[in-house]
Amino acid sequence: MSQLSYANVGTMLDRTTRLLKAEFQRAFRDAGVDITPEQWVVLDHLYKAGASSQTDLANGTFKDAPTVSRIIDKLATKKLAERRRFPNDRRRYMVALTKAGEQAHELLFPRVEELRIRAWTGLTASDYAELTRLLDHIRENFPQEEEGRQEP
Repeated sequence: MSQLSYANVGTMLDRTTRLLKAEFQRAFRDAGVDITPEQWVVLDHLYKAGASSQTDLANGTFKDAPTVSRIIDKLATKKLAERRRFPNDRRRYMVALTKAGEQAHELLFPRVEELRIRAWTGLTASDYAELTRLLDHIRENFPQEEEGRQEP
């Protein structure tokens, strides 16, 4: 593969990511919910897993701790999530959805599913498996870069 081809793959991944984020942002805005796709990932994790520590959120969403902390701050400001003290450890917090956060998830989830279906239209389960395998392989080519990071 030529150097130009490698560069095109990176550009294609970046363009696709930006396009998908814009579509999700538009869907959220059209639904009247002021969140970003990054905030959605944390909101969705909390909805499915329940109250979680910040570390569990970072691991479960493949985001680094400072990014998760900023997202939690934003969700808390929007009254969609809240920090609660651990019962046995007053130094640590658990993060949980508020009732408004649960309602936002229930409103947005069907729209998210529609976008996921639209994105995969014309592709098969084996296409998905192959893409996942390829992306995992690329990440494995940089093991030292993954240490200490939570990004996919």
